[in-house]
Amino acid sequence: RLMRTGLVLAGGHSTRFGDGDKATARVAGAPMVRRVAERVASVTDELVVNCRDAQRGRLAAALDGLDYRLAVDPVPDEGPLAGLRTGLRVARGDAVAAVACDMPRADPGLFEELFERAETAAVPRADGHLQPLHAVYDRHAARFACDRTMANDSRRLADALARLDPEVVNVGTDTPFTNVNTSDDLVGVCGTLRG
Repeated sequence: RLMRTGLVLAGGHSTRFGDGDKATARVAGAPMVRRVAERVASVTDELVVNCRDAQRGRLAAALDGLDYRLAVDPVPDEGPLAGLRTGLRVARGDAVAAVACDMPRADPGLFEELFERAETAAVPRADGHLQPLHAVYDRHAARFACDRTMANDSRRLADALARLDPEVVNVGTDTPFTNVNTSDDLVGVCGTLRG
């Protein structure tokens, strides 16, 4: 089978989260970014973590003992599309499972299904919403789509997706896509997670 990369996007500024970096906030006893990384690593051959330069130290502590490479944004704070592009440049796998660091319920089983369905991309849809930050991309096609989108002065993931004509995979629950934007979200997720 094709080599698979797990790409965790952790470069956002967590502006709604309050003090601290939400990537390293603790969920069920572990830093959130580590929980997400371990889940995607369980179905991939290599792990890449996208971040801002200023996050290197905190991420090194949070991911201690894991085998991963960093993909540091050359220009910080350009949004998830830019983070995806940076990660795709570092990834070695032909198929890349991209996931936001604030999705502690990321679903390895769903990623397996997405790998099977991805040609240019396979993106889940729940409740009518596409989930491009819990999706699988062909590295070469997605890099081209990100480059073209940003060259056209767009930072919208939806614009890059439109260039890929993704396979849309309908899923019955949006639970894997629950994300943590605020400290209240974190409390809610911690109250429902089991291991």
